[in-house]
Amino acid sequence: MTTPDPPRAAVGRFRLTLGRGSLLAAVLLAIAIATTTTYRSDSEAKAGAKPAFDPAKYAAKTYGPKVVPAIKKDAVDLATLHKALTDDPNAAGKRYGHRAGAGAYSYAVTLTGTAGTARGGLLPVTVAGLGKDTRVSVQIGPAVSGTALRDAAGFIKFSQFVNQVDYADAATALNARVKSQVLKGFDAAAAKGDKLTVTGAMTPLTPDVLTITPIAIEEAS
Repeated sequence: MTTPDPPRAAVGRFRLTLGRGSLLAAVLLAIAIATTTTYRSDSEAKAGAKPAFDPAKYAAKTYGPKVVPAIKKDAVDLATLHKALTDDPNAAGKRYGHRAGAGAYSYAVTLTGTAGTARGGLLPVTVAGLGKDTRVSVQIGPAVSGTALRDAAGFIKFSQFVNQVDYADAATALNARVKSQVLKGFDAAAAKGDKLTVTGAMTPLTPDVLTITPIAIEEAS
């Protein structure tokens, strides 16, 4: 037996009722979302975030007040350190140096020697008590590279920074302070042949190639 189709008017009324119900449900859902959602402006979101790392400000408050005193306090005579490095690099590192994890040791050092001819941003210094094959150089700019100053200070740790980029930028900013406060008035050409006392930091790859980032360069008395 075949069921007869409903009258066309009834079908129309059914579709109209269904359409109005769906529309009403959509409106109610939109109202509910609007009344329960909290909107924050860009300025409000930024206000609650941690300020971005400023390397220059970090160096200004860290270099003079903290890094320089730490390097001076821990500075070991370069000839003494060189002998220790030659005898047992690991023991020398544990006794005199600082390092992060399994990286190379960095050292605070002091030396007195005769300045040579500056070349390629480095000033060679002849230090008594070191072998003739040992090359001692002081970074004089214009580029001052490496992380020796940051790492030899001993108190600057990766865990103090949000990420590796900020940690690296801190080292670069400290080197910039060396350029502005130590090297700006230093005349390497005029210093040739002079006896100098240098205090600074180094991260040697071998005991016979010693490159120092200075925090002080003075004429020896």
